[in-house]
Amino acid sequence: MTQRVALATVMDQLSIDAVITGYAVAVDDGSWQDYRDLFTPDGRADYRSAGGVEGPAAEVAHWLAETMRLFPVRQHLIVNRRLDLQDLGGYPGDRADVRADYLNPMRLEGTQDGGVAALDTTAPNFASGGRYSFGLLRTDVGWRIRTVTVHEKWRSLSGSLAPS
Repeated sequence: MTQRVALATVMDQLSIDAVITGYAVAVDDGSWQDYRDLFTPDGRADYRSAGGVEGPAAEVAHWLAETMRLFPVRQHLIVNRRLDLQDLGGYPGDRADVRADYLNPMRLEGTQDGGVAALDTTAPNFASGGRYSFGLLRTDVGWRIRTVTVHEKWRSLSGSLAPS
């Protein structure tokens, strides 16, 4: 592998990592246009193992926007990333697969007097964990997600961690 190929591979790895991090941030921040922009035009997402939907990324973004209203606080952590970059005889290709574990703690929506939604430290916490499988494709605008599949392994609902 030449230095030029090695540098290109490292740049691809960093770019792919930025896409995966962008995915987590978009979901946590409720930035649904950013979420859609991370996908190829034919990109698909599959959340069925977590009780969700499967379909084109734009449709799934709409479902997420509605569903995530129940969780005003989200902190999506994607860790233990394993990247397999397509190898074209020593040169990086235009496809990549990433398997990464996730931990997704969230706070369920609480209410103040009058039923106004607010951050409520007594609201229950919800957490889930599992593994993502991402299929990425190099496009004219950079790396984009072609497919993402959630493989939920566990979930938990607990009371508030706030002192009584």
